[in-house]
Amino acid sequence: MTWLKRNLVLVLTVVVPTVAAILYYGFVASDVFISESRFLVRSPQHQTQGGMFGQLLQGTGLSHSQDDTYSIHDFILSRDALKELDEKASVRKAFMSRTIDPINRFPGLSRDDSFEELYHYYGKHVGVEYDSTSSISTLTVHAFTAEEAEKINDQLLQMSERLVNRLNERSRGDLIRFAEAEVQLATDKATAAGVAMFEYRSKHAVFEPDKQAAIQLGSVAKIQEELVSTEAQLAQLRKLSPDNPQIAGMESRADTLRHAISSEAAKVTSVTGSFSARAPEFERLTLESVFADKQLGVALADLETARSDALRQQLYLERLVQPNLPDKAMEPRRIRSVFTVLLVGLIAWGVASLLIAAIREHSD
Repeated sequence: MTWLKRNLVLVLTVVVPTVAAILYYGFVASDVFISESRFLVRSPQHQTQGGMFGQLLQGTGLSHSQDDTYSIHDFILSRDALKELDEKASVRKAFMSRTIDPINRFPGLSRDDSFEELYHYYGKHVGVEYDSTSSISTLTVHAFTAEEAEKINDQLLQMSERLVNRLNERSRGDLIRFAEAEVQLATDKATAAGVAMFEYRSKHAVFEPDKQAAIQLGSVAKIQEELVSTEAQLAQLRKLSPDNPQIAGMESRADTLRHAISSEAAKVTSVTGSFSARAPEFERLTLESVFADKQLGVALADLETARSDALRQQLYLERLVQPNLPDKAMEPRRIRSVFTVLLVGLIAWGVASLLIAAIREHSD
C-alpha cells in the first residue's frame, strides 16, 4: 500500500491503462476484416464534325473522367448509399451483431441507434481513396466478418454501376430530347415558310416571277415583230394606194398591237402588280424557305448523330480489382496497440511527475 501511494500516478497513467489494453485487445476486441477493391471511371469521347452537337461529342477513344469519379465517391459515402445498402445488405443488423465487442458494436456505448449515428458509424468503416496519377479509386470496407466485408464492398460497386447507368440514361435522354426539340423547331419553321410561299402564290397568281416575266417579255417581242410587220405593210399601202380600203383595217390592227404591247409590258414593269414588283417579296419568301429547309436538314442530321451516340454508354465503371474475401483479420493490431497505450502512459506519467514535482517545489 505504501508503494501504491508513492507510485499512484504511475499506476493510474501506466499500469491501469496498459492492463486494460491487454485485457481489451487480448480478450475482448473483435477481429476486423478489410475488403478492398479498385475501379476506374472512364468516358468515351467521339470526334464529330458539323452540327450543334459537334462540341458536345469530342475526342476519340476512352478518357479519364475525374469529375464523375468524385461524384461516385460522394455517392458511396452518402446517406442515400447507406440507406440503399441497409435495405439490400442489412448493414445495421450486421454492425449490431452480438458477436461484436460492445465498444465496436453499433451503436456502441452511446445507445443512440438513429440513422445519423449509423451514418457517422458507416463513415468510419467505409473509405474511398483516389490516385490522381493513375485515376484509380480504391474502395475499402471494414467489417467484423470476411463475408460481410466482401458483401458490402461488392454491393457498393453494384450501386455505383447503377448510378453510372442512371447518369448515362439521363445524359442520353437529354441529348435526344434537345435534338428532337431542334428538329421540331426547324420543322415548324420549314412548314411556316412553305405555307407562306403557297399563300403568296395563290393570292398573287404567281409561281416564278423571273421565269414568268421572261415568258411575258417573249410574248411582247413577238407582238412587236407583228407590229413592225403591220406598220411596214401599212406604209407600203399608203405609198402605193392611198385610197386602198385595207388601210383602215391595218391601222386598227396596228393600234390593237400597240395596246397589247403596252398591256403585256405593264405586267412585267409596272410599279404595282407586275412581276418586277412581286419579285422582292417572292425572293424573300424563297430565301426563308430554302434556309428553313437547310436548317431542318442540319437538325435531322444532328438528331441521327445524337441517337447514334445514345446507343453508346457515356460512362464506364471498370472494376480493376474485384472485392477480395480476406482470410485474415488485419485489425486491430493488438500488440502494437498495447505498446502504443504503454508508450502514451509513460509519456503521461513523465509529464504528470514533472508537474507534481514543480508544484511541490513551488509549495516549499
